[in-house]
Amino acid sequence: MPSEEDWDEPDPDMMMKSERKHEWISEPKYKRMFEDIEYSLQGVMGKGRFEWVDRRVFDQVFDRSTLLALHKLMQQGEIETIDYPIARGKEAHVFHATSSVGGPLAVKIFHTTNAVFKGLSKYIDGDPRFSGLSRRHRELVNIWVRKEFRNLKRMRKSGLRVPEPLMNLKNVLVMQFIGDEKSASPRLKDVRVENPSEVFQDLLEMAAVIWQECDLVHADFSEYNVLWHEGSPWVIDAGQAVTTRHPSAREFLVRDVTRLTEWYGRQGGDARVADSLVRVLDGPVPDLKSAD
Repeated sequence: MPSEEDWDEPDPDMMMKSERKHEWISEPKYKRMFEDIEYSLQGVMGKGRFEWVDRRVFDQVFDRSTLLALHKLMQQGEIETIDYPIARGKEAHVFHATSSVGGPLAVKIFHTTNAVFKGLSKYIDGDPRFSGLSRRHRELVNIWVRKEFRNLKRMRKSGLRVPEPLMNLKNVLVMQFIGDEKSASPRLKDVRVENPSEVFQDLLEMAAVIWQECDLVHADFSEYNVLWHEGSPWVIDAGQAVTTRHPSAREFLVRDVTRLTEWYGRQGGDARVADSLVRVLDGPVPDLKSAD
């Protein structure tokens, strides 16, 4: 769980502004809804045993639409509590959560008011699975969540190590938690592996399976989007993955292989992008057992 050093002190003026921003919670309809789930949000509100809280995170992530989606998921029994953030980025925050049947979850909540999503259309336009859909900002976010859910499903069906997607609703994606009782698994960029050559070959093999078996390209495959869990790499953040029929698919694949090769070079290895690309495009891939 993040320590106090990981979060800046809240700005009192911003907190007053956020109070006005969330005045809608006091409306009778939303007040009843919020009271239903308030206990389950103790962690993200800085109450109970979670002391990491930064009110700006709540303001940025938990708007009216998001709380409505969480309310429905909690009423359905998919989520019991949302505790603390385990990753954050421009597009989304990922939180440690628990399910009603016990055990940890990862809940990825995409920001619905972030202008960065204007740059995401290139990963949707040209993907035949999402042709003819609305390009309004909020709808684009919802499309992105459904896209990541489907991409993860397809990758798991081919036996790849990716978090199991469990449920999605609007801008909320519920997934398998990758980690232990103490914390989430670290990203590959934050660990020093003992056998970088073997890990590099494993990553290329995963890229090959994604291309040859899943008919996809990850499009952001790097040490930033790989978790190191129990001695093996796990691929995450599959929202931008597109089919091999996408007009930019090969461009994205070259970029992915280049990033993996650069990571290997920083570990002291020596590999050429061209050779690595041939491995992904034409090399043999294992017949992995479906994870579903």
